[in-house]
Amino acid sequence: MRQHVNPLSRNFNQIESIPSLCEMFDDSKSNLHLDIGCASGEFLFDLALVNTSWNYLGIEIREKLVKNAKLKVIEREINNLYFIFGNANNILNDVQNKFIIKNLKSISFNFPDPWFKKRHHKRRLIQPEFIDTLSNTLQKGTLMFIKTDVKDLFDHMDYTITNNFYFKTIDKKDFNYSESFNPNEVKTNREKYVIVNQLDIFERIYMKI
Repeated sequence: MRQHVNPLSRNFNQIESIPSLCEMFDDSKSNLHLDIGCASGEFLFDLALVNTSWNYLGIEIREKLVKNAKLKVIEREINNLYFIFGNANNILNDVQNKFIIKNLKSISFNFPDPWFKKRHHKRRLIQPEFIDTLSNTLQKGTLMFIKTDVKDLFDHMDYTITNNFYFKTIDKKDFNYSESFNPNEVKTNREKYVIVNQLDIFERIYMKI
């Protein structure tokens, strides 16, 4: 079930202080993956536990989910996983937080809210301005993954990303997941649901050039 939160609300203009990578993770030099719209974070928990050579960072706009996820990280004593609450656009556009984008090895958008009504399309996560922010700051070679079960949303995301000169499409059949943030091809809860119900999944990988 999707819980709608308007990302354009002024409530998200105030950004929480983000700690340094050294404060987030035991080994701040490990490859860093960012999952935007991570919900309760179960996907990242699974990844962090089976792939300890990577650091995982999740951004989620629903504060209660982030609070619960942070408590689980402490309870399970996981040292390569951290969660941030807020609007990803606002967080990553803040000059104080540019260090996050600059240190990323990869970034994922898994089944983001489609905001079906046309008048709400401006609330969709991937917008030209946001992709411009990423293209201006991401290191060369950084990978971006998108995945959804909504064809219209996929077309919107793909069009927005490919219209930025600094991203090129990677052929999925040539991609080696064993060297990525997801070596065991762990699936999100939404992806498991979609597979069980035999629905289509639309996905693509891009590289910053």
